[in-house]
Amino acid sequence: MDPPHKFSLGGSSAKLSYSKKQEGSISSNGKMSLDAIFRELEDTNISLMKKELRRFKELLRPDFQACSVREEEDDEGQSRVSEGALKISLHVLQKMNQTDLANTLQTKLISVSQQQLKSRLKQKFQRISEGVSNGGNASLLNEIYTEIYMTDGGTGDVNDEHEVRQIETSSSKGLDTPIRCNDIFKPLPGRDKAIRTVLTKGVAGIGKTASVQKFVLDWAEGKANQDVHFIFPLPFRDLNLMKEKRMSLMELLRCFFAELKPIEYNDFKTIFIFDGLDEWRLPLDFQNNEILWDVNESASVDVLLTNLIRGNLLPSAHLWITTRPAAANQISSECVDQVTEVRGFRDPQKAEYFRKRVKDQRTASRIIAHIQSLRSLHVMCHIPVFCWISATVLEKIGEADGAEIPKTLTQMFTHLLIVQTKLKTQKYDGKCDLQEIRKSILSLGKLAFEQLEKGNLIFYEEDLRKCGIDVREASVYSGVCTQIFREEFGLQLEKVFSFIHLSVQEFLAALYKFLSFAQDNNECSITDFMKSKVDRALQSKNGHLDLFLRFLLGLSLESNQTLLRGLFTPRGSSSCTRETVDYIKSKIRENPSPEKSINLFHCLNELNDHSLLQEVQTYLSRSTGAHRLCGVKLSPAQWSALVFVLLNSTKDLDEFKLREYDLSEECLLRLLPVVKASRKADLRGCNITDQICLALAFVLSSNSSCLRELDLSDNNLQVSGVQIFSAGLKSPHCKLEILKLYNCSIGEEGCAALALALISNPSHLRELNLNNNEPGDSGVKLLADLLKDPHCKLEKLQLDDCSIGEESFAALLSGLRSNPSHIRELNLSWNKPGDSGVKLLSDLLKDPHCKLEILQLECCSIGEEGCAALVLGLLSNPSHVKELNLNYNEPGDLGVKLLSVLLKERHCKLEKLELEYDSIGEKGCAALASSLISNPSHLRELNLSWNKPGYSAVKLLSDLLMDPHCKLEKLQLYDCSIGEEGCAALALALISNPSHLRELNLNNNEPGDSGVKLLSDVLKDPNCKLEKLQLEYSSVGEEGFTALVSGLKLNPSHLRELNLSRSEPKDSGVKMLFDLLKDPLCKLEKLQLDDCSISERGFAVLVSGLRSNPSHIRELNMNSNNPGFLGVKQLYDLLGDQHCKLEKLQLEGCGIGEAGCAALALVLISNPSHLRELNLNYNEPGDIGVKHLSVLLKNPRCKLEKLELSHCNIREGGCAALISALSSNPTHQRELNLNYNQDTNSDAAL
Repeated sequence: MDPPHKFSLGGSSAKLSYSKKQEGSISSNGKMSLDAIFRELEDTNISLMKKELRRFKELLRPDFQACSVREEEDDEGQSRVSEGALKISLHVLQKMNQTDLANTLQTKLISVSQQQLKSRLKQKFQRISEGVSNGGNASLLNEIYTEIYMTDGGTGDVNDEHEVRQIETSSSKGLDTPIRCNDIFKPLPGRDKAIRTVLTKGVAGIGKTASVQKFVLDWAEGKANQDVHFIFPLPFRDLNLMKEKRMSLMELLRCFFAELKPIEYNDFKTIFIFDGLDEWRLPLDFQNNEILWDVNESASVDVLLTNLIRGNLLPSAHLWITTRPAAANQISSECVDQVTEVRGFRDPQKAEYFRKRVKDQRTASRIIAHIQSLRSLHVMCHIPVFCWISATVLEKIGEADGAEIPKTLTQMFTHLLIVQTKLKTQKYDGKCDLQEIRKSILSLGKLAFEQLEKGNLIFYEEDLRKCGIDVREASVYSGVCTQIFREEFGLQLEKVFSFIHLSVQEFLAALYKFLSFAQDNNECSITDFMKSKVDRALQSKNGHLDLFLRFLLGLSLESNQTLLRGLFTPRGSSSCTRETVDYIKSKIRENPSPEKSINLFHCLNELNDHSLLQEVQTYLSRSTGAHRLCGVKLSPAQWSALVFVLLNSTKDLDEFKLREYDLSEECLLRLLPVVKASRKADLRGCNITDQICLALAFVLSSNSSCLRELDLSDNNLQVSGVQIFSAGLKSPHCKLEILKLYNCSIGEEGCAALALALISNPSHLRELNLNNNEPGDSGVKLLADLLKDPHCKLEKLQLDDCSIGEESFAALLSGLRSNPSHIRELNLSWNKPGDSGVKLLSDLLKDPHCKLEILQLECCSIGEEGCAALVLGLLSNPSHVKELNLNYNEPGDLGVKLLSVLLKERHCKLEKLELEYDSIGEKGCAALASSLISNPSHLRELNLSWNKPGYSAVKLLSDLLMDPHCKLEKLQLYDCSIGEEGCAALALALISNPSHLRELNLNNNEPGDSGVKLLSDVLKDPNCKLEKLQLEYSSVGEEGFTALVSGLKLNPSHLRELNLSRSEPKDSGVKMLFDLLKDPLCKLEKLQLDDCSISERGFAVLVSGLRSNPSHIRELNMNSNNPGFLGVKQLYDLLGDQHCKLEKLQLEGCGIGEAGCAALALVLISNPSHLRELNLNYNEPGDIGVKHLSVLLKNPRCKLEKLELSHCNIREGGCAALISALSSNPTHQRELNLNYNQDTNSDAAL
């Protein structure tokens, strides 16, 4: 029989009683009689029970507070006594029908245990050590904690890339929805499943343990998650020490938390935190480990873990497991409910950290600026520990005069080692044994290298012994290298050793290998040694030696060895460095994959060689904007260099635009790593091929892809391209949120492939644009199936002009009705819904779960009955729709009447209403305006163009505009037959409430002089904020024109766009406009004066006004006027001004001859970079003008995208010259119009 457990009998009184009575109960043979034994046993039990009962009675007092209970030193025996006494007491109380009292007693005991646990955890976790050992210089966590960026981690799939590469990739990712560590068990938006187990991934040192520490501390201090009864942090590094033992789950908990009382933890909200799965040294065999159901049944620790994770033990408990990415797949995916990813510090947190860490704020600012200027350091600072390393090194260097600031990782870590040895010298009163330090560093380097090869970051005493480090001297090593190697104590006060970060371990491993070679190997040259390490690193599939190789090469540089000369003898030469550089370049040339060459460029950076990068920089810097690489033949090595330059730019890779480089298949395929690292990819009109579709599918399928938005509009994808591309959308790794496929020639088969792919992976896409395609019935029905899926979270669906008929429309709406809560924007314009489709749309709008905000139904042949049904649907659920577009339909009297009822509804939040060309007459418009008067505060934009409101409706609109609650910003009344009286009413209303309207369109009306003069009074008002005024075809004469511009002169700073085409300004109006344009407060960007009979003198005066203030105007329309020589001369001077930013110039039908066109072309050659569009239709450029225009098109700085030369009498040779010029520099030009010239087949649209 096993010996009984040793346990204390309780308090001193019990022990005393026992010893005294024992003296008189000994028989003659020296043994106690059985009666005596049981008398003593009875007395002792009564004494123990009385003590426990007194404690229970104290707990049940009304004024009892759990926090007042003093923690007692307890051993296992006393715990068992308390457990037995509690069971007996609860049993007896229930027999006495005192169930409430029994429950209260148990609750109070739980409260006591909880407070004792919180007290212990607070003591354990309130301080954090940054690179120092034993917590001697630990800081209060709440004082220095900087919020760590954590977000959705997608799947729990393994990522075995080198962790620095993972950091470089994640740094390119845009901001996903952040998750606060205290909210770790809350479901992510759009997910309703209850969460039991959370797996948090993150590279070494990124902040996983700090997040755990903050989570536990906030609970212990009562700041968060107070609905949780117990939290048990069980680091894997501590569990490793118990891998040989067998015990039950309850016994395991008591090993770490001895104060725990016997409690049924399934009845309470309990969280287990297992930090550092990657540090666990036993397999977690979910398939073969024995199954346990009883928390008191003994097993090995790995068996306890698999059963707890599976939910066999304590199924109601919550689990939080943290791990490095490479170990994530040790946990079966079926056991994980939510995966999160810790990404460390974002840029604001980096700056916040340095300002907290460095006391001198000027020094902190210099450190921040230095880090931001160097991509390699800036990326590494996503890791909080590296921020600490950088602050430690750079702050020390800042104190030394003339010290060189580290620019590479090797330099940074070398300086860290130097700082460390100096600290050691200071620590021992300036006395320092270099031999001892050298020995310590080499011993640690050996440990670092050997454990790096095994993939270990945490070491135990046995690991140190195997490396020849005397465990008794481990504290000496930790003392010598306090900020590099640390000795810690686990929850059981067992010693655990580690380097402060994986990168430090890799640096010391590289230093050890370099010095070992230098000391021991004389047969092999240092160059051959470096070549062998380059080859070995390239053979690694996951790049696990990448950073080690960077450090090793960096240490071979003489300048870095010089820094260490006090500790080690330099070895190497500049000739060896050159040979190594040449070898790395040869490997870059041999390797066609830019992605695999990235680390080799980092290596060249460590060797201070930037020649390849400088070559490609010349191409990038030769121009800005589009097509910088057009016509340039790059070698594979140069393509790889370009990828490295773009990936390591100090600018965030938010959006990749292929047209900025070259519209070619090769360019996109070569720059694929950049696409993969970008959040958005704009590939509109880029002649996408099947090969490119295959490459994009690869990007979407990559678990490290950052791509969230992809625009493939205006490409002829065909069925094959869509099918190939759709394979990427199926991948569980695909996180694409926005997909734009406008005008991609996608037919029925292609749309079906797309929909099927999205059905297999429906939860990420938020926006889908299929405008101007032909999905057909089967494609639309599959889209409907996608919309039915409860996992589909599509918020914006655009199907404008997709030939959707009544049957398909009905299927689509049926799908939306099955899952209505996510869609926010729906564009079904230019389709044929029919009565049944509109009825289903109405039913969708009635659904209380429908949250639709934008509905576009332009030109859908919706008649009176359909419009009525639609509005009735909106009336049933009016609070969500913000925008409604019913342009080009026929709502009729009933539809307009119901619309008016909707607008009156106090819950109606409509902000934009478009009813253009809807045949609405005076009565209907009046009803609409009247309704808006009763509920004026929401509408921001109203379009009633091409209707017939009549004076009464315009008067009601004016009353609406007068209302101080009216917030209308945009009013469009194009061609509404508004006369002088109506315009006057509108103007008077705006005079009384001028501050909200930003855009007013009165084109093709008849405001008359009085109406225009009153509009002028509106413009004078300093409260008027009008930005866009359109009065084309409004019969504005000289007097009205002068009055209008006079008003603008008194308040010139707001108007951005003015359209007075087809007016009659005459000389006085032009002179007044000249005064406005030269005013430095004038910010006009778009001026339209088409067909205004402006003479040569007037033209010259007007453009001279623009010359006085040239930096704002972006678009100028002077079509059908008469510039003459003087006007063209002033245009020449304007376009030659370096401050001129004009992008669009329209001079159609201006009688410009050969000399004038030549002059314009010449000045554009000298200042060609801003103009994007030039219209010279109906002019006479002649041979000389065409020749100069050809020279302009050849200019690589020319950014012209559209050149119109229709009806210009250009001869065949001239057309050929223009097309030839375009072909030699097709970088920007998208459209060349040569219609109706002598060679009518010379049109080009690129």
